[in-house]
Amino acid sequence: FEKIVEINRTHGITILLVEQNANLALEISHYGYVLETGKIILNDESAALRQDPKVRSAYLGG
Repeated sequence: FEKIVEINRTHGITILLVEQNANLALEISHYGYVLETGKIILNDESAALRQDPKVRSAYLGG
């Protein structure tokens, strides 16, 4: 994932990341979409998603 972050920062390229590890995805992304049963239930900046009760309960173990 370090290479993905490097490419994004150096070249300003937007990258679509599909990742099951929510902690990792939110750590390296600026903005995210949260899916539940194939539907988008939330979309926001990663920092806000980390604080959302639905995301914390379903994906972050808290």
